[in-house]
Amino acid sequence: MATSEVQTVNSTADKARVAAAVAVLIAGLVAYYLLAKQGPLAQWAGLLAAAAVAVVVFLTSESGRQLVAFGRDAVREVKKVVWPERKEAMQITAYVFVFVLVMAVFLWLTDKTLEWVFYDLILGWKK
Repeated sequence: MATSEVQTVNSTADKARVAAAVAVLIAGLVAYYLLAKQGPLAQWAGLLAAAAVAVVVFLTSESGRQLVAFGRDAVREVKKVVWPERKEAMQITAYVFVFVLVMAVFLWLTDKTLEWVFYDLILGWKK
């Protein structure tokens, strides 16, 4: 039985970077509302600038570097996927549609049969 240990090292500086990123993002939101008199262009510019700074600060932290590494690994794995050809994709799609149609008819027939059994035969509530 294999067990894997996950070790995380969170230094004070790393936690401070993440906290600073959150603080910058909150400051951007506050600035958005404080810049209401200057117009929407100033509001959005301030918000987007704060968001960009927050992202840069976050990416310098260990959590940000791990997120970037995860993204690179995900892209690498997606490149390994063998995608079906158009003909195969169309056939699989047709199989799914036929299966859904057959199941719909089956469930409709089951519903109508149970309705007939319960309402007409057992309860005698003929329509």
